[in-house]
Amino acid sequence: MAEYVLVHGGLAIGWVWDDVAKRMRNDGHRVHVVDHLPSVGIDPASLGDLVADASCLGQTLDAIDKSVVLVGHSYSGMVIAEFADHAKVRHTVYLTAMWPERGQSAMNLIGNVLPPVFNQRNDGAFELTDDFEFAWERFCPDLNRDRAQEVLARFVLQSDSSFAATSTAPDRTHPATYVIASHETDASVAAQEAWASKADYVVRLPADHMMQLSHPQELVEVLARV
Repeated sequence: MAEYVLVHGGLAIGWVWDDVAKRMRNDGHRVHVVDHLPSVGIDPASLGDLVADASCLGQTLDAIDKSVVLVGHSYSGMVIAEFADHAKVRHTVYLTAMWPERGQSAMNLIGNVLPPVFNQRNDGAFELTDDFEFAWERFCPDLNRDRAQEVLARFVLQSDSSFAATSTAPDRTHPATYVIASHETDASVAAQEAWASKADYVVRLPADHMMQLSHPQELVEVLARV
């Protein structure tokens, strides 16, 4: 059985992987969840940047004694790209995730304008809009209303610095898979297709952005084939 490291995306914490991790462990896999990247949280003064996120993930990898499949969702594509030549990573999976070239920032990848689903604050962080209907439509329309309210209420702040920092990603030395959420907006799917063109393998799931919550079993099956 394989060993996996799961990294959450922006404004979220490790709980988004609970269902996927449980199913994978029940199938006999070893699963490590990065519970909390430094760039997210509730105190804007304490939030870190991309360097801090990469350091956090590096500590997780250092504590594992076997090679792993490294899985990153959304913003954490920026983070996992920093480990493209890491000796303990045998395969990387980008899950509807940003995939930068060296020198690109997350802001560069989204057109240098923060999407309207986020509210810019004046304290060095941004947050999810308080317009539930809009957030539901953009992030997780394949969840029912009650579940979407529960999920979106748990989103936290994201540091501006994490989206401004530029990638130092090394040249890749292991295979990569890109998982496209094909039910996202046309613009998002187009961006994913462009990033996926760099992958060795591409999988398309009929899901929206938070597919680990709405389609956990389908995602587990994809990861098990890596």
